[in-house]
Amino acid sequence: MTATDKPMNDEQKSRFNVLNKENLEFLMNRYNRVNRWVIADMIRRTAYHTPDKTAIIFGDKTLTYAQLEAAANRTANALAGLGVNKYDRVAILAHNTIHHVLTWLGCCKLGAVYLAINYLLRGADITYCINHSESKVFIVEDALFGLVEGVLGEMPTVGSLIWSDQGGGQPATDDRFLAFDAWTEAAPDTEPDVVLHIEDPCQMTYTSGTESLPKGVIISNQALMAQYMGAIIDGGYDSGDINVNALPIYHCAQRDVFLNPIFWVGGTNILMAPDIGEILKTIDRYRANMFFAPPTVWIGILRHPDFDRYDLSCLNKCYYGASIMPVEVLKELMAKLPACKVYNYYGQTELAPYHTILKAEDALEKLGSAGMAGLNMESRIEDEACQPIDAAGVPGEICGKGPHAMIMYFKDPEKTEAAMRGGWFHSGDIGVLDEDRYISVVDRKKDMIKTGGENVSTREVEEVIYLDKRVEEVAVIGTPHPKWVEAVTAVVVPRKGESITEAEIISLCKKELAGFKVPKAVVFVDALPKTPTGKILKRNMRHTYSELNR
Repeated sequence: MTATDKPMNDEQKSRFNVLNKENLEFLMNRYNRVNRWVIADMIRRTAYHTPDKTAIIFGDKTLTYAQLEAAANRTANALAGLGVNKYDRVAILAHNTIHHVLTWLGCCKLGAVYLAINYLLRGADITYCINHSESKVFIVEDALFGLVEGVLGEMPTVGSLIWSDQGGGQPATDDRFLAFDAWTEAAPDTEPDVVLHIEDPCQMTYTSGTESLPKGVIISNQALMAQYMGAIIDGGYDSGDINVNALPIYHCAQRDVFLNPIFWVGGTNILMAPDIGEILKTIDRYRANMFFAPPTVWIGILRHPDFDRYDLSCLNKCYYGASIMPVEVLKELMAKLPACKVYNYYGQTELAPYHTILKAEDALEKLGSAGMAGLNMESRIEDEACQPIDAAGVPGEICGKGPHAMIMYFKDPEKTEAAMRGGWFHSGDIGVLDEDRYISVVDRKKDMIKTGGENVSTREVEEVIYLDKRVEEVAVIGTPHPKWVEAVTAVVVPRKGESITEAEIISLCKKELAGFKVPKAVVFVDALPKTPTGKILKRNMRHTYSELNR
C-alpha cells in the first residue's frame, strides 16, 4: 500500500496551508510515486515506450526493455529478502554481464548503494573496499572467485554471498553462496514500494588514485540523472544507437557516460570483454554505431592487423576519454574512420564522471582540447590561492561545479572539504584556457616533472615523440636523478616490426623542445602497464625505473 492509499487526518491536511521544509517533505513523501525522478524509474519508463525493443545483448543472451524491467524488480526484491534496506551497500565483483547490470538496477530500485569492485584488485585491497563500505551483500562472478577465495572470512559486515555464473558458467564451489538466477527468479517482479528522492545516494566507487588508501566516492541520483541528461544532449545519443560496452562497467566512464544514458533514450547496449579483435568483429556483426575507448584502446584498434577485415562503416560516433589523446593518434582516428563524429569526454569519478566535452564539430579546430563544461556543469582554472585564472595559456588547476558533483568521500571529511574548497571541486589536473575558453589538460599534478627547478608537462614531450610514426605508444615519467632531482624519462613501445634508437628519440626532442624538456633517458618496452580501462599506470613505471639514474 502506498502513502496515497491511506486517508489523511486533519493535521496532515493542514500541511497544504503553509510552505515550509517540514510540510514539503511530508508532501514529497506522500506523492513520491507520482512525482519522483530517480534512476529506479529509468528502465520502466523506457519499457513503457518500447517494451519489445532489445535493451541488452550479452553473448547469446538478450533482454528486451520489458524483460529488463521485470528482472531488475526481481533483483531488488531478492535483495530486500536478504534484509537489504535503503542506503545499505551491495558490492559486486564481476565483468560486463547481465547479472552486473541487474545488480546495479536492483540497488537503484531498492534505494541501496551499489558498489562495483575493480577486478584489478586482489585479496586485501578488495577486503578494504568491502569493510570500509560496510557492505551487507557481496556478489562474486565465478571467473573472479579466485581473487577473494582466501579472504571471504575477513568481511564481517557481509551477511550474504551471491554466486554469478556468467563469467564461465561454473557452479559455486562454496556452499555459502546463493546462485544468482535461482535467488532472483524466486522473487516477485513488482516494483518495491520504497520512498526514493533524487538527493538519495545510489552509488559508491573507490578511486584508484595514488594514495595509500582509496577514497570511497558517494554519488547521488541527482548527480547521475544530470550527468545522463548532459551526455545524451552533448554526446548526441538517440534511440537508434547500438552501443558497444567493452570497457569495464565497474568503471563509471563506461557505465555512466554510455551504458545508462543509452538505456534512458531506449538504445541497445552490447556487453562484452575488452578484446580488440572481438570489438572489431562485434561492431561489424551488430552494425554498432557508437563506441567509447581510452586512447590506448583506440591505438590498439587502429593498428590491429585485422582492422581492414571488418566493415566499420556503421560506426558514426566515436568517443574517447579517461586519459589524454595524443594529437597524432587523433588525426589517425579521423583519417581511418572519416564518417565518424569524434567526441572527447573529460572528468573524474567525483563528477559522476564527465565534466567537459569537446564536441564533434570542434574536434578538428580544437585538436587536443578537452572542450568546455558540459550542459549542466561549470568550469574554471584556479591558481594556488584558489583564485580564477582568466588569461589564455596560463596553467592552473581545473575545477568544476554543478549537479554532477559527489556527495562526499565516505568517512573522510578532511579530504571532502579539501576537494570542495571554495565552492568548486578540485580535480588535481593542470589545464589552460585558450582564447575561446576551451580547456586543454596539460597534465596531472602528480605527473608533472620538476627537473632542475623547471616544470615539464609529460604530455608535451609525449606529443613530440608521437611525431615519429614508428612509435606505437609512449609514456613520459619523472625518475629520481642525483643532479636534476627528477629526470625526464621516455618509455617507448615501437610499432611491430619497427626499430628505433634512443639517439633518434632524443634528437627529435631536441629539435622540438627546450633543452630541459628533452628526455635524459629512453627505455624501450613491449607494452605499457595499464588498468582494465586502458589508463597507463605511470605510478607503476615510476617505481619500476626508480633506480635508472642511480
